[in-house]
Amino acid sequence: MTSPALSLHHLSKRYGPTRAAEDVSLTVGAGETVALLGPSGCGKSTVLRCVAGLERPDAGRVEVGGRDVTGLPPEARHVGLVFQDYALFPHLTVLGNVAYGPRMRGAGRREAEARAREALALVGLEALAGRKPAQLSGGQAQRVALARAVATHSPLLLLDEPLSNLDEQLRARLRSDLRGLFGRVGAGVLLVTHDQREALALAARVAVMRAGRLVQVGPAAEVFARPATAWVAAFLGHANVLPGPGGVARLVPEDAVRLGEGDPCPVTAHQPTDTGAEVTVAHPLGPLTLHLSAREAAGIGGGRLRLSVHEGRVLTLPDDREPG
Repeated sequence: MTSPALSLHHLSKRYGPTRAAEDVSLTVGAGETVALLGPSGCGKSTVLRCVAGLERPDAGRVEVGGRDVTGLPPEARHVGLVFQDYALFPHLTVLGNVAYGPRMRGAGRREAEARAREALALVGLEALAGRKPAQLSGGQAQRVALARAVATHSPLLLLDEPLSNLDEQLRARLRSDLRGLFGRVGAGVLLVTHDQREALALAARVAVMRAGRLVQVGPAAEVFARPATAWVAAFLGHANVLPGPGGVARLVPEDAVRLGEGDPCPVTAHQPTDTGAEVTVAHPLGPLTLHLSAREAAGIGGGRLRLSVHEGRVLTLPDDREPG
């Protein structure tokens, strides 16, 4: 049985009183892309730095390809790493930059250059092998950095916000290129991003992180369609959400929710709770206009609210959003 490209076991890291990562357990299969998704400051880059060996966790274990690397320095971990700043050597050609990784791993000059040319072909830049970084566009520099990581033949690639320095048009174009590249390389990929579209476009699975903890992990489509909590729904862009406590949605018998004084709507999923409890409801597809009484609308800002539903069905969520 093939070992996962990455296994994290109860990883924790603190900086003084700040909990950057707390009890994080996650796997990335061989050839699988997993997105670690969350807002700035949630701890996702700390997790990546612990995997890369740039930070030492306070507790837990890091395994790469079934090998415990928790105590090893970065150069002994055999991972490919791409940061937001592509960190290309300005004095080296594109070929020299990509060959640098294999050379540092002990490959001879000819073998390193052969790997570099192979990696450049994968990203479609073999014709630019003789250029210097200053002669590249932002998208080309990003692909050179990826080629350099790929050329190491590492079982695991770590990408920290790899498209954040590019304009939106270029980011959209490169998302499809990257997904094809990941499939051809065959390595496990851990992608750190705050961009929901990037995670959905590139990853087979998504791990949503909040305040140092994983709050939902699952197939990308499932996480986006069925957020586990109100906070996850809001972060993933479910703009149409009716609040629970103090709001207008209540559970009624037979797995349904009553919205204001309207007819009950069946629910696709909900956390166990008592009939009559106030709940938060959301779903990303298909807007529906609800008419509320003046009493229900008081303090909400009008007599009409929009709620997202799909085929007349809604999700009910535990209301864990922070006040305000």
